[in-house]
Amino acid sequence: MAQRIRKTTVALIRELRQPRIWVKELSPGARSRLLKHFLALEPSDRLLRFGSHLSDESITRYVEGINFERDTVFGVYNSRLRLMGVGHLTFAPSEKSAIAGATLKARVAEFGVSVDASARGLGVGSRLFQRASMRCRNADIDTLYMHCLSSNKVMLHIARKAGMEIHRDYGESDAYLKILPADASSVMQEALAEQAAMLDYTFKSNLRLLLRAVARLTGTGRRK
Repeated sequence: MAQRIRKTTVALIRELRQPRIWVKELSPGARSRLLKHFLALEPSDRLLRFGSHLSDESITRYVEGINFERDTVFGVYNSRLRLMGVGHLTFAPSEKSAIAGATLKARVAEFGVSVDASARGLGVGSRLFQRASMRCRNADIDTLYMHCLSSNKVMLHIARKAGMEIHRDYGESDAYLKILPADASSVMQEALAEQAAMLDYTFKSNLRLLLRAVARLTGTGRRK
């Protein structure tokens, strides 16, 4: 038990040493911010994220159709509470998934990630993937799957960094990661990570409200 606590403490310290990359689980209340994030993606980034050139209308339908009770969506906020990175973790019956036969578990998970151009190179995508892997581990999922275009170097870099097995076929790539079983340490680590992300979000939200109040009092705010 003491060894597990030490490992969890070390993991939390590593989490704390990486500022500005707090991964928070999102709720339906974040749907408008999700829409802004996806609509802000350049056409080339939309192609890499969704595998096709989605129109604004298609992206709107996608965001409106996200089932937060079935799936898990993670986000990274900047100081202005704008989503700089989004990870969408979907769960499906293993026999109906693209990787049927890869697991004996009832469900598998698929992960998709997008990062704003201004946040590239900061490790946002990797942090989102790590958080998604942690959720899979604690949700009794042993196989995490990513499907992307072979030209998506960012996703493939994340996959290789995570030790995923990559298969290429006709310009597309499938990557699989076997997840370790959950234990007390992994459950505690996920709880602490979410708590830290919630504190970060609350701080940014309160600071934003304070700055707006100061701007109104001093007359330095934007005039409509």
